[in-house]
Amino acid sequence: MEIFMWWLDIDLKSKEWLRENLRATELPLEVLQRIADVGGPRLEELAGGLSDADWDFIETQSEFVD
Repeated sequence: MEIFMWWLDIDLKSKEWLRENLRATELPLEVLQRIADVGGPRLEELAGGLSDADWDFIETQSEFVD
């Protein structure tokens, strides 16, 4: 699922972590669970982390005023 379909629904704490840790290869279990909870990729699908396109979105398209 494309990030823009679940980004608005993820909690602010997880968004902040993702923004502060751009392109991290490992995501905390809590962040992985929050992504799955809002309809994003499931835990097993995120084992390798987010895609480059997802990171590009977080870096350039996500707004800090959530």
